[in-house]
Amino acid sequence: MGNHLFDAFRSSMPAPARLLMETDDGRSLTYGDMLARSAQLAHALLQLDVEPGDRVAVQVEKSPEAVLLYLACVRAGAVFLPLNTAYTLTELGYFFGDAEPRVIVCDPARSADIGNMAEAAGAVVVTLDRNGQGSLTDQASRQATDFHDVERGPGDLAAILYTSGTTGRSKGAMLSHENLASNARVLVGQWRFTSDDVLIHALPIFHTHGLFVATNVVLMAGASMLFEQKFDAGRIVSLLPRATTLMGVPTFYVRLLQQDGLDREAAGNIRLFVSGSAPLLAETHKAWRECTGHAILERYGMTETNMNTSNPYEGERRAGTVGFPLPGVSLRIADPDNGKPLPQGEVGMIEVRGPNVFGGYWRMPEKTSAEFRADGFFITGDLGIIDADGYVHIVGRGKDLIISGGYNIYPKELESEIDALDGVAESAVIGVAHPDFGEGVTAVVVRTPASRITAAEILGAIAGRVARYKHPKQVVFVEELPRNTMGKVQKNLLRDAYKDLYRS
Repeated sequence: MGNHLFDAFRSSMPAPARLLMETDDGRSLTYGDMLARSAQLAHALLQLDVEPGDRVAVQVEKSPEAVLLYLACVRAGAVFLPLNTAYTLTELGYFFGDAEPRVIVCDPARSADIGNMAEAAGAVVVTLDRNGQGSLTDQASRQATDFHDVERGPGDLAAILYTSGTTGRSKGAMLSHENLASNARVLVGQWRFTSDDVLIHALPIFHTHGLFVATNVVLMAGASMLFEQKFDAGRIVSLLPRATTLMGVPTFYVRLLQQDGLDREAAGNIRLFVSGSAPLLAETHKAWRECTGHAILERYGMTETNMNTSNPYEGERRAGTVGFPLPGVSLRIADPDNGKPLPQGEVGMIEVRGPNVFGGYWRMPEKTSAEFRADGFFITGDLGIIDADGYVHIVGRGKDLIISGGYNIYPKELESEIDALDGVAESAVIGVAHPDFGEGVTAVVVRTPASRITAAEILGAIAGRVARYKHPKQVVFVEELPRNTMGKVQKNLLRDAYKDLYRS
């Protein structure tokens, strides 16, 4: 049977001496290095009693070692569970309790705090410090450089990615070997990736975009990447002549447009700019084309489905749209209430079905059942329309979701934290158009009588409880929240009232 996902990568690998990645601190990793070091890490995982199907939770800074650990988990038959490096200990406690990982891998600075939590979860804690004695990397260095990959079939789990729910309880999206392999294979073809490509990789690797789109596509094509730990606009401009492709979130492109030196000559070697994770403003699309001569290719995906649609590589990349369904993906616009397909041109719920679509939510059978139609279509929660030319437009979100800087933020989680504070009667958290982040997280707060709680006090109180990227950009105080006759807060009215809040 083989190891379905890693076999797919292996079949596309170039000669062992070919470069896989070059880092911003001067290190390089060949495909041969990747095979040897991921094998060593896989051996180290087995020594920690990791068995097929066991979860390996990973909260570490971006590094080549983190990518190698992902591949080692695949080869060892484990389930890779990446966690945002900004998550607080409170947030981590939920993930560990829900996923019950066999092993938790963290940075050395957090090992003591996480160790106490891991003991309660029955997990072993190891670090990924490449220079530290006793770290997983150190243990791996003494292992054999060949490894007999654990057999895993198309339907076996390769990863669990947590995505927050509107109720505040995070859900673990279960992604199989074939979910990941099929999507990477399709994207390589659609975006014309070859072994000659060099991708600038400046995305985080704890969610779909940086890990399963960027990294998997490079591996599936036998290509190379310039592996940047963080996004730095000036450095990205300097790297453009050495690269052929860039994948980014809209914020990347907004900030790059502000850099001196970005022009047609600087972008002359690039064949493809891709944007995703949040809507790309039409004005950004236009400004980029005027500045560089390139039309950004926008696509649409989500944690549960990987990529669903893409603007064409050849043909019009239409601003404000996410293009056409990818090969093998069925997409329809349906009535949100009953799931019946709507006529072309009508707004409704985007629903998708295909080999890219996840198998369900970890240990949430009822939630899984509620999110799928009887015929297998997944209800995305996004509202959209298909125009006369077949382009898919996303016009809003049925789920109460904010996308800021490419990250998904669910208001309910923040509202629960803010509402629990002394001096707060209630709150509503909304997303408001922001020139840099796409949407700015905004908290609209009603104080209790005689309360003088300030915005600074609210932000200070939640600082240690939720990740920094979720923090409100502004806190606005009002006398009362607008409600309909059923008592539900009318967030649409709030979004309209504060639509110009971040405009200069």
